[in-house]
Amino acid sequence: MSVVTVTDLAKSYGTVKAVNGLSFTVEAGEVFALLGPNGAGKSTVVEILEGHRSRDSGEVAVLGRDPGSAGQEYRDRIGIVLQEAGIERELTVREALVHYGACYSRRRPVDEVLDLVGLTGLGDRRTHQLSGGQKRRVDLALGLIGDPEVLFLDEPTTGFDPSARRQSWEMIEGLKALGTTILLTSHYMDEVQVLADRVAVVVNGRIVAEGTPDELRGRADHETIIRFRFPEVDANSGPVMEMLGGLAGRTSLRNGVFEVCTEQPTTDLNLLTQWAIGHGGALEGLEATTPTLEDVYLEMIGDGHGEDVGQGGGDV
Repeated sequence: MSVVTVTDLAKSYGTVKAVNGLSFTVEAGEVFALLGPNGAGKSTVVEILEGHRSRDSGEVAVLGRDPGSAGQEYRDRIGIVLQEAGIERELTVREALVHYGACYSRRRPVDEVLDLVGLTGLGDRRTHQLSGGQKRRVDLALGLIGDPEVLFLDEPTTGFDPSARRQSWEMIEGLKALGTTILLTSHYMDEVQVLADRVAVVVNGRIVAEGTPDELRGRADHETIIRFRFPEVDANSGPVMEMLGGLAGRTSLRNGVFEVCTEQPTTDLNLLTQWAIGHGGALEGLEATTPTLEDVYLEMIGDGHGEDVGQGGGDV
């Protein structure tokens, strides 16, 4: 059953089309991730779904209600974790949860929520005495205190150290196991790979790809990425251009790191190593790996950080 339905959603700010005919659904108990570069329209979509921003056209339904006209009953059933939340400095963590929890008809016990987000023993500490990561955990706790059916998570682990991020992943997976539907935005592709059932990539207000993380990787299972630090030579010199012209894969040069994305890794590795030996050099930092979700994502959005250093079977 679809808990979130978005059909031909559009929103403009003056002449800028932030969202331009966007459609997707989120099923009950699913973790659905919206990905895209800054300015792609993700935040506008989420704010419309939360009922905090109006739309120009299209249809939107969350839990069978139009967020644009739904009232307190709707807000009682959702939880929101913003990128940044202003919490009164002098409140203790427990006081903040009790205060915000009073807005909901269904409330999780405060100690249960503190334990869930890893703040056990810190309930009586004032929020201005917390570290950045601990404050972010309070944001998560405020989103969970009302026991939401649908949870909107906007960059939930920003500022977390690796250990805290892993603990948060376990928390999100636990919420999913309880049947909570989660709409997630994140710039961490490893996080999306672990947590998301399905993913939609948004560029310029439109969805350019949608599916499971593995489906988005598509042919990536049949490709290999070869990386090494490019020698201190002219990338447009004759010998380099000759070498590039013989490669079967797509090539790019980012911050001094050369990449070949190829379905013929043995052939291309042989050409590269023979070229390096012939020029008395070495392929420093050489590695050959299967493309990650992040590699595929950057290619989808056209990250703009690569330089075209030759044709070699494909543009950057």
